[in-house]
Amino acid sequence: MDTKLYIDGEWVNSSSGKTVDKYSPVTGQVIGKFEAATRDDVDRAIDAAEDAFWSWNDLGSVERSKILYRAKEIIEQKRGELENIIMEENGKPVKEAKEEVDGVLDQIQYYAEWARKLNGEVVEGTSSHRKILQYKVPYGIVVALTPWNFPAGMVARKLAPALLTGNTIILKPSSDTPGSAEWIVRKFVEAGIPKGVLNFITGRGSDIGDYIVEHKKVNLITMTGSTSTGQRIMQKASANMAKLILELGGKAPFMVWKDADMDNALKTLLWAKYWNAGQSCIAAERLYVHEDIYDKFMSRFVELSKKIALGDPKNADMGPLINKGALQATAEIVEEAKQSGAKVLFGGTQPSLSGPYKNGYFFLPTIIDNADQNSKIFQEEIFAPVIGARKVSDVDELYKLANDSKYGLASYLFTKDPNLIFEAAERIRFGELYVNMPGPEASQGYHTGFRMTGQAGEGSKYGISEYLKLKNIYVDYSGKPLHINTVRDHLFQ
Repeated sequence: MDTKLYIDGEWVNSSSGKTVDKYSPVTGQVIGKFEAATRDDVDRAIDAAEDAFWSWNDLGSVERSKILYRAKEIIEQKRGELENIIMEENGKPVKEAKEEVDGVLDQIQYYAEWARKLNGEVVEGTSSHRKILQYKVPYGIVVALTPWNFPAGMVARKLAPALLTGNTIILKPSSDTPGSAEWIVRKFVEAGIPKGVLNFITGRGSDIGDYIVEHKKVNLITMTGSTSTGQRIMQKASANMAKLILELGGKAPFMVWKDADMDNALKTLLWAKYWNAGQSCIAAERLYVHEDIYDKFMSRFVELSKKIALGDPKNADMGPLINKGALQATAEIVEEAKQSGAKVLFGGTQPSLSGPYKNGYFFLPTIIDNADQNSKIFQEEIFAPVIGARKVSDVDELYKLANDSKYGLASYLFTKDPNLIFEAAERIRFGELYVNMPGPEASQGYHTGFRMTGQAGEGSKYGISEYLKLKNIYVDYSGKPLHINTVRDHLFQ
């Protein structure tokens, strides 16, 4: 699984000739190499995007959408290739890989359908013969930084709206999953994307990350990743005041009230916690259950968690963590919880697997009881199949504990009480609240959050607008002589 750079319409190697090894999270073995782009490569990609901007903008949204539709058709025809790449480089089970490709197709379709609908406004000025034309125009050069946890879905989520709105792009995927992104770029190339409009670079963020986000020609940066990385991008991008779309950390509370449909709550919890091995910004990371049903609910949750199958992505229920560093960090946070007096109800270690999977980065589903609300289990984003659980006795306690987080992306609530549902809709300070249902977010929903979850958002008409700048044109069409209070008319006599 070797990848190349795509700059100004050509597939090329890094100017340094250097590559980086890519490891399989399933086996721990090297499965390919990707190019280690240099600053010179970044400059060439940005210059190409700059040169291509006006012709791409002038093409119009309808013609741009046709390329998106063609790319979607090509991806759909060859989707099995992408599914296999996702399983190989990310380790997702086959069902999750198929779902992710479904999401890729849905997002490209959704954004392509917005052609002809990107409307501005005409506003009356200071008199009837003066108008203000409020245009929505593309920002220009977009840098899209995509994560490894949804290596294809996040690429589509950023490319489709940015391209539809007339921006040109430099795409840099995570070093853990360059293959999915490169495959999608190749399909856009097959669909006829003009040279320079879409550029693709790979390399370690430590080598080129700062350089690309502080580049003076970059107008907008969209990034999905950790809060610490987002904060660094904010600092570096501030020199040029680039627009930022940052979808960062999450610490979703999963709330189960005493009247909840327990089966539905458990089904959703299994998904919300173990989907992508807990490596999702909307993953359930904190479990709050009403004290009247706590023991029964937790007993069933433990028994169900024991049945989660690991190993071969073609048969498993849950895949591995993304790399060795994630595996070590997860083990450390569980051990710290145990040392502080928390009780591990199940898991807490790596599974015993055989054959090619014995060196994979797998971690058992892990449920922790009796952890303190101020502990890392409840306060830090773990990004693993690990969850802490606590009893709650009343709604005030529920709201207090749920909102006690520096993050504010997704949240979940299970109850049959309509009053509680609508009260929680106001009191729970998270960008998304899933009531009696699982996620993930829909393309027509606005994916955003509170606090350190980031800035702006993605999806829906609001997400498309993030890629457009409102430009005001003031026009006087009366043809009459102008009278300006601070300019004396007799000077023109």
